[in-house]
Amino acid sequence: MTFTFVTLFENLVSPYFEDSILKRALQSGKIKIDFKNPRDYTDNKHNKVDNYQAGGGAGLLMFPQPLSALLDELKRDNPNVHIIFPAPAGKPFRQIDAKRLAKKEHIVFVSGRYEGIDERVIEEYGDEVFSIGDYVLTGGELASLVMSDAISRNIKGVLGNEDSLDEESFEDGTLEAPSFTKPNIFKGSSIPSEFLKGNHAIICTLKKEMSGLKTKYFRPDLFLRNKGQ
Repeated sequence: MTFTFVTLFENLVSPYFEDSILKRALQSGKIKIDFKNPRDYTDNKHNKVDNYQAGGGAGLLMFPQPLSALLDELKRDNPNVHIIFPAPAGKPFRQIDAKRLAKKEHIVFVSGRYEGIDERVIEEYGDEVFSIGDYVLTGGELASLVMSDAISRNIKGVLGNEDSLDEESFEDGTLEAPSFTKPNIFKGSSIPSEFLKGNHAIICTLKKEMSGLKTKYFRPDLFLRNKGQ
């Protein structure tokens, strides 16, 4: 899997891949990353990438020409490239999307800045538009990192123990059950006794019950959605 980050600020993205699981994924070749800066594709002498909004409005927009030239080049190099625009107006990014996108060959994340990107670029080049939440960020880089991380975890060989994917939140539409480690008692609070007895069938049943309760408490929307299925 190759991730291409289209961004004005490479240094906001690249450090995230310098440690832990994603660093090992890079070193092993499970994922590759590269960066494209829209300023390198401008046709004006000042390398401007922003302009005033048509019809007025506060703030500037990234105008079409640099992004169009950049994305055209990427599509010429690989016609199968999958282009994603992070945006508050996009559909919610879910675990099911992370698993589906992990099967792609090459994903491009286009990070907007200022007040966003001229809508014509998104309509022309966007294969998908995703939101990571109902709030506004200063740019698309954080959202791109969130999605690339979630996708990477679902690429075969990236995680040391792939069985852990089966027990994670959202795999069956619920939140992951609470987890515990030693000591058995901490500040007067004990690990559930069944976890200490070694009966894996009982532990599995208990975890499923706790997962349901946790989902009902923290994410009643998910709980009601699953209840209605």
